[in-house]
Amino acid sequence: MKVRTRFAPSPTGYMHIGNLRSALFAYLTAKSMDGDFILRIEDTDQERKVDGAVEFILNTLNMMGLNPDEGAEKGGNFGPYYQSQRLDIYKKYAEKLVEDGYAYYCFCDEERLEKLREIANARKVPFTYDGHCSHIPLEEAKKRIANGEKYVIRQKMPKEGVTSYVDTVYGEIKVENSTLEDQILIKSDGFPTYNFANVIDDHLMEITHVNRGNEYLSSTPKYLLLYEAFGWESPIYIHQPLVIKADGTKISKRNKDDNLMDLISRGFLPEAIINYIALIGWAPKDNQEFFSLKELEKAFDIHRISTAPGCYDIKKLEWFNSHYIKEMDDEKYLNWIKPFLKFDISNKSDDWINKLLLTYKTHINCGEMINDVVKNFFAKSYELDDECKNFLASDEIIPLVIEKFASEIEQINDWNTDNINIAIENTKNGLNVKGKLLYMPLRIKASGFMHGPELDACIYLLGKEKTLENLRK
Repeated sequence: MKVRTRFAPSPTGYMHIGNLRSALFAYLTAKSMDGDFILRIEDTDQERKVDGAVEFILNTLNMMGLNPDEGAEKGGNFGPYYQSQRLDIYKKYAEKLVEDGYAYYCFCDEERLEKLREIANARKVPFTYDGHCSHIPLEEAKKRIANGEKYVIRQKMPKEGVTSYVDTVYGEIKVENSTLEDQILIKSDGFPTYNFANVIDDHLMEITHVNRGNEYLSSTPKYLLLYEAFGWESPIYIHQPLVIKADGTKISKRNKDDNLMDLISRGFLPEAIINYIALIGWAPKDNQEFFSLKELEKAFDIHRISTAPGCYDIKKLEWFNSHYIKEMDDEKYLNWIKPFLKFDISNKSDDWINKLLLTYKTHINCGEMINDVVKNFFAKSYELDDECKNFLASDEIIPLVIEKFASEIEQINDWNTDNINIAIENTKNGLNVKGKLLYMPLRIKASGFMHGPELDACIYLLGKEKTLENLRK
């Protein structure tokens, strides 16, 4: 049978790094075994549905190169791919479970359930439904439904024995059946719960491998009992470790460091994001760090997924992103970086703008950072930070270096980097100074920064007049 995996997001918000990692691992699981990757939208929670979330999911997968072989928008032979369009399917299968004795109609109202919750809280135990309606004869239940009573359909769990399975990552998992609650399959509004719909859909869509977070490890036996009740073969489960941040907190769609929309708008490249998150919770056979998506498709092995939580660190992502920025050819880089520039460049030549942006190509880790590193080229004046001020006051030769260099710059008639380097060399020889005491004072006074690209390129871009003004103020 052909390998088939699925990414099944709920459109309840925009995607974050954890969501994308789930999609990527499902995609790589399929592609590493010459299989198909399916996109299914689990939109049964209509109250939490966010307008535009589906479009963002589709656009994000496309941007990242994780193109589904079939599914929402693309179509295929196993649709519909939106769960809200499959309600009749879920109802049919739920009613079959009732007829076969694996589920039952439950008429308990919210008042009774709330009392059960209060009792559980008083006893300091988790709330579980007590199976009150499981003994109602089927014919009586059908009459009550015909009379208009509200109901849900619950799965009837076995009360004895153990349900076990072998997970690809975590090995054998065993759960006592007595701990499993009679979960709701169909809610009173006719919509299925996630726990039921995903089983029906995975079977009907012939999903062979299910990638999902390890928070579902203990609830998977509920799904296996459903497969058993229907007489279906269950898929292979690949439970992945959670993604947490370096400080141990959870990933959040509200945090700009985690939210994919914010990351992309800040100038993080899709290929850098994909490369980095592939290594969160998965280890290649060697120490290779940089992978294209095609290389990941060949290298990925589900048996090398870790059981430990994966750590997402924005600083590490910045490091990956800076690598991919440096690897871009100049023309592609210029077309990409220019929209991030926020300064007025109407009075600047294209040649000057291109040279400025290329000079700082190796000094940025995301698109928006370009504004921080070039801001003094557009400012009428700048403020030095304490580190710069302290350095300028650290040696009595520094004022002499600055004044000597200013006098050398003043004599330049043909403004180019060769003559700027001559001025630097004359300053060096004239005062017998070198290293940090030569270059750092000139950089600080000229540009306002202690660190940056080659000094001659920086001064050339500032221009003679601006350089002298900055040196002597």
